[in-house]
Amino acid sequence: MSEKLYAVIDVETTGKGINGNRITEICIVLLQGNTIVDKFTSLVNPECHITPFITGLTGIDNDMVRNAPRFHQIAERIIEMTTGAVFVAHNVNFDYNVIKGEFKNLGYSFVRKKLCTVRLSRKLIPGMFSYSLGKLCSSLNIPLEGRHRAEGDTDATVILFQRILNLDPEFKIINKFLNVRSKEATLPPHLKAENIEVLPEETGIYLFKDQKGKVIYAGKAKNIKQRVISHFYDKKNKEYALGQETYTIDYEVTGSELVALLLESEKIQKHYPKFNRAQKKPVAPYCIMFYTNRKGVVQLAIDRSQTFDHSVEIFYSRPEAIERLEQLCEMFQLCPRYCSLQSTTERCSHYKIKNCKGICIGDESVALYNMRVQKALSTLKRDQKSYFIKEKGRTFSEQSFVMIQDGVYKGFGYIQEDEQIVSVEDFDNFLNLQKHTYHTTKIIKSYLRKNGDRNIVPI
Repeated sequence: MSEKLYAVIDVETTGKGINGNRITEICIVLLQGNTIVDKFTSLVNPECHITPFITGLTGIDNDMVRNAPRFHQIAERIIEMTTGAVFVAHNVNFDYNVIKGEFKNLGYSFVRKKLCTVRLSRKLIPGMFSYSLGKLCSSLNIPLEGRHRAEGDTDATVILFQRILNLDPEFKIINKFLNVRSKEATLPPHLKAENIEVLPEETGIYLFKDQKGKVIYAGKAKNIKQRVISHFYDKKNKEYALGQETYTIDYEVTGSELVALLLESEKIQKHYPKFNRAQKKPVAPYCIMFYTNRKGVVQLAIDRSQTFDHSVEIFYSRPEAIERLEQLCEMFQLCPRYCSLQSTTERCSHYKIKNCKGICIGDESVALYNMRVQKALSTLKRDQKSYFIKEKGRTFSEQSFVMIQDGVYKGFGYIQEDEQIVSVEDFDNFLNLQKHTYHTTKIIKSYLRKNGDRNIVPI
């Protein structure tokens, strides 16, 4: 094992994320055991523009690489130096995937065993304030000249790796990391493998957290462990960036996919995670509202509101709300003009609804018209049902439930199957109160469309 080959590598790139990233500079130092036996450094023409930001970071500009070799011209040298060697880098998945991508563009499959000096350092040199290359070298008195240049970073990584080899003389940790069944090579640099091992293969939610414990991503899954691991095999820029900032992962088993969806929505609204896109924006639902105008006529209208004091039905799409309002007009012979279905101030002339009795032109009294409006409102309120959705629990002896009261989501809970329940109020002891939002409305309506009344228990 002492004579094993290690290719310590660093690349500088155009900085276009993990996909489409091109190399601007590369350095490879070949170690046999602890001894340097070869070295290769070269600028690389990326065949694309280098942005001012990258130039400011690395010092490499378009002029410097104009006459440098293109990747295909140094590919043979890279293959020669890395064949039979373990690919070693600080945050190895970045350098490895960039080089693998360059070879893929040439039609060549680049596959090597990998070791990450970030993960090895966290294991063998615990307690450091930071494991970034610059701060780690400063803490360990490792010289680092030419930061963010391939040769400078590689030379520092070589010294760091040599110390790691000395700290693991029997190669117990290194052999574990090289084991093909080990997740160490595929996991993000700061995440402990044990954190993955304890994840359950059950339905629930999971939370990615950064170094300070802040939630940066919330997700739901039928199989928490499987879904979490899939994030680290996804080569999208967003997934890669998420992995780089993840230090710990928390989870909560729900048993029910519906409860998981609702809980995921609550966590997104509460923590506003950096890497979530959907559901972050607080969206006011569409509501059928009512008010009395200056003539004393009770008017109906569609509006968006986070409060539901003067609303009688809630929708998550405007066309759905309009369709419901048109139904009311036809059923109760209401005026489209006074239901905000047309903006004209003259006699109503809706393309579909023709049975207005003339309130808009004074042919009907306000009192008679308002009586029919009140009947319409009563119908809507009767339709706002109260019920439980009964779902699977977290164990065989448990059930989960989602509570809807007068059409409004109140929360969820868990109850043992042998629990004595006499009245609706008994559920209050088990209910986790939640906020009714546009997103929870959408989740529940989607569930009902898919499942119907199969799991519904009327209150």
